[in-house]
Amino acid sequence: MRCMYCNGSLERARVPYHIDRANVHVIIDEVPAWVCSQCDEVMFDERAVDEIQQLITAVDQRTERLINSA
Repeated sequence: MRCMYCNGSLERARVPYHIDRANVHVIIDEVPAWVCSQCDEVMFDERAVDEIQQLITAVDQRTERLINSA
């Protein structure tokens, strides 16, 4: 595979992913990804993106329940 930004070669790796939401900060230490050997751009497979989105949705829902239960 080639990088869509610089045309460098993509290599499989595990990378950290973090997202800041209202009242929550999520860090996943090792997400499977493609990393460009030339520009270090990170690209995730569709499956990884789907899993991350599901995780974020669950965190948002549970955070809202926790905050509203007080």
